Amino acid sequence: MQETVSRFSNRAENYWRYRPGYPVELVEFLSRKCGLNRSSVIADIGSGTGILSELFLKNGNPVIGVEPNDEMRQVAELLLKNYPHFTSLAGTAEKTTLPSAGIDFVTAGQAFHWFDQEAARLEFIRILKPEGWLAVTWNGRRTGGNRFLVDYEKFLLKHGTDYAEVKRRYPEAAQMSGFFRGEFKHAVFGNRQILGFEGLKGRALSASYVPTEGHPKYPQMLAALKDLFEKHVRDGKIVIEYDTHLYCASRSSMM
Repeated sequence: MQETVSRFSNRAENYWRYRPGYPVELVEFLSRKCGLNRSSVIADIGSGTGILSELFLKNGNPVIGVEPNDEMRQVAELLLKNYPHFTSLAGTAEKTTLPSAGIDFVTAGQAFHWFDQEAARLEFIRILKPEGWLAVTWNGRRTGGNRFLVDYEKFLLKHGTDYAEVKRRYPEAAQMSGFFRGEFKHAVFGNRQILGFEGLKGRALSASYVPTEGHPKYPQMLAALKDLFEKHVRDGKIVIEYDTHLYCASRSSMM
C-alpha cells in the first residue's frame, strides 16, 4: 500500500500542470441522472492534486478531498485554497476517516484502479447517505485513431517502467459490474489536450510508469519523446485524445 501511495510523490507538480481535466458534461450527467445539485456534499476519494474536486467546486458543491499522498494533497490545498467549501483530509479509499452516512456523492477519479476495491466498496457504502451515489470516472487515453496516438502507445510500452502492468489495472465494464454488484449507469464523453513539447513532456512525467530524471532510462526516454514530438507536431502542437468514462450507481443498488 505504501509503495502505491508513494508512486506519485515526485510527480505532483507535473500532475496538476499537465494531466487533463474532466469535461463539464460529467457534472451535467450526474445532475440529470443522479440528482446532483449544488448542495450535494462530495467526498472525492484519491483526490490527488484536486483536478476532479475543482470540477465540483466550480459547480458550487462542498467537496472533501481524501488523499493519502502528502505531496499531492499539499498541492491541492494550495491550488484550491480560494474555494471556501473545500476540505482536505489525509485518508485512503479503504479508510477515509469520514463519519458514516454523511456524504451525498462519493467520487473517485484517476486513482480508482489503485484501490483495494472490495475494502473501498464497503467504505463507500458506509460513508454514503442512504440516498447517496457513487461516481467513478477516469480519462482513458485513446491508443488508436491516428498515427500519433499509435506511436505514443508504442513509446510508453518501450520506455515505461511498468506501463503494461499498470494498464491492466484499469477496469472494463465487466469488472465495474462486479464492483457495483447492482444496476449502474455508464456514459462516455470526449476529451482532449493540445500540447507543445513541454506539455507533452510534463504529461508523460506525470505518469507513475515513466522514468524521471535520475533514472537510468530517463535520457533514452526523453530523446525518444523529442523524436516522437518532432515526427507528429503540427503548428507547434500535438493532440492527445481521451474517452472520459463515467460509472455511477446509487448506494441502494450496491447493497
